[in-house]
Amino acid sequence: MNIKLHTPKSLKAGSGLSSWRQFMLSILATTISIVLTFGTAAVIDNNKKQKEKHEIVMMVMYDMYNSLKSIEAADSAIHKEMHIQLQLAKDTTKFKDLWAELITNIPTAEYTETTEQIFSSSIETINTVGNVLFTENVAEFYQIRKKYKTLINDSLTNEVINKTSIETVNDALKLQYKSYAMVSGVLLTKMQHLLAQCQQIMDVKDNELEAYRIKREQMENNISEEQQKKIMLIQEVSELQDEIDKAKKKLNLK
Repeated sequence: MNIKLHTPKSLKAGSGLSSWRQFMLSILATTISIVLTFGTAAVIDNNKKQKEKHEIVMMVMYDMYNSLKSIEAADSAIHKEMHIQLQLAKDTTKFKDLWAELITNIPTAEYTETTEQIFSSSIETINTVGNVLFTENVAEFYQIRKKYKTLINDSLTNEVINKTSIETVNDALKLQYKSYAMVSGVLLTKMQHLLAQCQQIMDVKDNELEAYRIKREQMENNISEEQQKKIMLIQEVSELQDEIDKAKKKLNLK
């Protein structure tokens, strides 16, 4: 007798449902894996861009801050020169005592243009920052800094050193610092305002900028110490070689 076994319909349906669930779970797992892979990569990429943006912003504002400190010192020196002129005008017998200050206290603002060149020459750097108003403020700051160099640094240095030989009280009193003081004050105020605006735009607090300044200066000092060590090593080796050469000469060796 042949006996045929039949699978109940309910079991067949259950088997199909199980396969469907497995298929859907497989698709879901694959989708989640893709989302996690690309999503994680996107998060990492975004974090990297944010770090790069922050570093560029801090680097630029650190440069602006240092430039301002130098220009503030120059502005202060101009006012000091005017006070020296006032003392001379009131008492000409002080000329010999104040002459050295007139010569050595020439107002100059010192800074490098390295950061400006990095920021201004690369569209990628500007795109990384991604803030048009910040970029415009920085560009204007650097334009004014160039004006300061031309109108104050170069012009005043040229007048004091090249045009006027300060040998008498009359020579010292001929120097016209008033126009320089006024221009310096206007440019300095504008630059201070631009830096403050940049901090506000990028939400950089004073203490954050100060912490970055300290970090950078420590790093720069460490580099200077390393350079000094190299110089000392070269000097030491050179001196040692000189001693060897002297000793060889006494022995008539070449």
